[in-house]
Amino acid sequence: MRLDVPLKIGYDAKRAVCNMTGLGNYSRYVIDVMSRCYPANRYMLYSPKDQENPRLKPLLERSTIKLVTPTGMMKHFGALWRTLEMTRQALNDDVNIFHGLSNELPLNIARADIPSVVTIHDVIWRRVPQDYAAIDRRLYDFKYGESAKNATRVIAISECTKRDIIQEFGVPEEKIDVIYQGCGPIFRQKLELEKKQEIRNKYGLPERYIACVGTVQSRKNQLLPILGMRGLPEDVKLVIVGKRSKEYAKTLDAAMAKHSLADRIIWLDSAPYPELPYIYGMAQFSAYTSRYEGFGIPVIESISVGTPVIAATGSCLEEAGGKGAVYVNPDDADQYIAEASKLIDSAYYRDKLANLGAAHVKKFNDESFAKQTMACYNKALVESLRN
Repeated sequence: MRLDVPLKIGYDAKRAVCNMTGLGNYSRYVIDVMSRCYPANRYMLYSPKDQENPRLKPLLERSTIKLVTPTGMMKHFGALWRTLEMTRQALNDDVNIFHGLSNELPLNIARADIPSVVTIHDVIWRRVPQDYAAIDRRLYDFKYGESAKNATRVIAISECTKRDIIQEFGVPEEKIDVIYQGCGPIFRQKLELEKKQEIRNKYGLPERYIACVGTVQSRKNQLLPILGMRGLPEDVKLVIVGKRSKEYAKTLDAAMAKHSLADRIIWLDSAPYPELPYIYGMAQFSAYTSRYEGFGIPVIESISVGTPVIAATGSCLEEAGGKGAVYVNPDDADQYIAEASKLIDSAYYRDKLANLGAAHVKKFNDESFAKQTMACYNKALVESLRN
């Protein structure tokens, strides 16, 4: 086919439809940015089911975007449809290229005459196996490994993930494109004074607090900022936003009880997405001390609103935060306390990191993401024509 004509691009959009966090946010981000930057193309979103999603709804109102779900008996076999029948549907729709947005492709995509791209976000189940059931780890090994091998091209969301894909799945380096994503535009907006006070009152946020946003599980390592409260001024609180894993919650509750910290931790199981910039923006700094990430979007979100970050060494967070964050050993509470104390005590230091961060996150922009992603699609199309 000619590469200078509009494309019909198919997406595995299950996460865009059904998920409200990480993989869902990435999927909607891709669909949003590509359809805005390349409005001549058509975008087919394939999902095993439809459901109300206020973040996806504005995208579906665009004339270039169409949601496709199973019909007939296949409505009752969504997983099977996604694994095998989605390919046939894409062929019937004359899709030029298919993009698996969340680690996987239909198992039969390589046998179809459709160039394919898959985004691999991480190999967390191998790096932190204790957070996953054995059957899930085997399933991910098979589905994600096969997708990486069968895809015409692979997108890695960081250099760290690229290294992991090569090591774990044996994918040739030349087949992988590293494309950094940005965060939602709401994290680049100016925060309104009245809205700040409204959210402060709603959640009882103190004048000085640390924001910690992300699912509460052992890999995310909320234990470190909790233990860090021992060495920080009494008026500083820790605001943790995220759904709690029951088992890890027991570990955190025990630590809080041992060090008499319960009254210094504010738990928010969730917060509406439009409120997150304000929760970040009013904080002294944010803590994201995860032991392993594919990229670490909360780091970008925090820096984008002007709030510096304490992040952990050991995976890709230095790529996300650049000079807008400081990095500590995920098991060193004393090092964390030292860095947190500097950020709390010095407005000059906070402003310095915020300015460095503002310069760093400029490279995570929508236009750059769109151009690199389209370049990846074009490479896949050319490679498919050669085979």
